[in-house]
Amino acid sequence: MRQSSLVFLVSALLISAQASADDMSAEALLQQMQSAAQTRNYELSMVKVRQGRLESLRYSHAQIDGQPVAHLGHLDGQNVEYLQRGDEFTFFENSHAPYTLKGARFPGIWSALLSAPLNKVLSSYDIVLAGRSRVAGLVSQVVRLVPRDGDKYGFMLWLDEGSHLLLRVDMVDREGTLVEQMLGVDLDFFTTPPDWLLKLARGKQPKALELNEAYQAPQQVLGWRITWLPEGFKLKSSDRHQLVATNLAVDYIMASDGLVDFSVYVTRVDPQQSVRHQLIRQGATNLISYVNDVGVEITVVGEIPAETAKKIAESVRPLSRNEATQ
Repeated sequence: MRQSSLVFLVSALLISAQASADDMSAEALLQQMQSAAQTRNYELSMVKVRQGRLESLRYSHAQIDGQPVAHLGHLDGQNVEYLQRGDEFTFFENSHAPYTLKGARFPGIWSALLSAPLNKVLSSYDIVLAGRSRVAGLVSQVVRLVPRDGDKYGFMLWLDEGSHLLLRVDMVDREGTLVEQMLGVDLDFFTTPPDWLLKLARGKQPKALELNEAYQAPQQVLGWRITWLPEGFKLKSSDRHQLVATNLAVDYIMASDGLVDFSVYVTRVDPQQSVRHQLIRQGATNLISYVNDVGVEITVVGEIPAETAKKIAESVRPLSRNEATQ
């Protein structure tokens, strides 16, 4: 009897300790994940899944000469690469010449999760532990980021229990349906950075621009304003420029909640020659565009639900005379 009571007591203490650890570990797990992503020397091969299409990527990270160096490369299709050296990020894309920005990040939700300020995340999402699972043969803790309103996607994250690294991200809509997935398939660690990463880390790259040099600050007055934003989103930049492909002048506004960005483009077009309503989906990214009766085209694009993009587009209003002169 005593032995049974002792076994029961030990089991109860273990369960209690595990429950206490779980209760306090949701936010701590994300902190550990972000720390591991900045300090570990590793390479993760991934597959991006959206609308039945698969794209393979490889992410490599190391500490070189006292600073984090990372490389993200797309292994299929056109050659698209991104390089981080400390706080400088170089973009190698087919649409334009390489350029470097200070204080930026790689595109996509994966990179945003590695560096997003957790206080901003916590202001818009509830963090919930969802048990354990396996990814790439590794036992992982599953963490859910649940939006506090229905205007954003939710996220499910798989974090390796051993290294704390992020191994998988599922983006889900309000019904819990998967809209896009980043799935790690192979994780390798190394003590010495590979020669090719050392060469990139120490090679010459385009001169770095400050973000405010590349993107105008929100104080630039445009002829339009967004009258509705999803919870947690703040305006980050606005400017007026010409689109490369068409040379059309557009007013551009960008907003972010720390994890997700969206962009709004406003331009005048010929209403007789333009498609009045348009929706383009690519996984979690939606593009909504419509032309009003006076020939103003409003386009919203970002990793937000189509319904949210539509509400944002419909909320764009011209400034009143008083607002424009302030």
